[in-house]
Amino acid sequence: MKLSEVKQLLPTLDNVAFQLEDGTFVPEHFHVTEVGVTTKHFIDCGGIIRSEEAVNFQLWNAEDYEHRLKPAKLLRIISLSEDKLDIKDAEVEVEYQSNTIGRYDLSFNGSHFVLKSKTTACLAQDACGNFKEISVAASSCCTPGGNC
Repeated sequence: MKLSEVKQLLPTLDNVAFQLEDGTFVPEHFHVTEVGVTTKHFIDCGGIIRSEEAVNFQLWNAEDYEHRLKPAKLLRIISLSEDKLDIKDAEVEVEYQSNTIGRYDLSFNGSHFVLKSKTTACLAQDACGNFKEISVAASSCCTPGGNC
């Protein structure tokens, strides 16, 4: 789910609620402690350099049991983040702690947001295992066809 979709949904909600895929809800007194951008710059197993960018929400369970994040407040936090951090309309990824910090994709089921489990995948299926050395800078001793 993209940030623009979250922003469109929030004004239609009375409350902000997040649910894990197993049906467990994030406690109502959660805080959104961070809204930001995460960038992942990496090389896949086929030697292809890739970059991914996501909008990141971090959820945290506080001891503040009276706290309830309202949709308008989350919209203000998002707006401030867009302004100060130059956040673009990207997919939203949510960090939430259970046994360890989990990273989740986000969807909406008609009444609340759902934290969707992320999975790993080979991005270079056609070249998997054929990793080639990547030259960062050519040396002056390299010659055309010299396989540097």
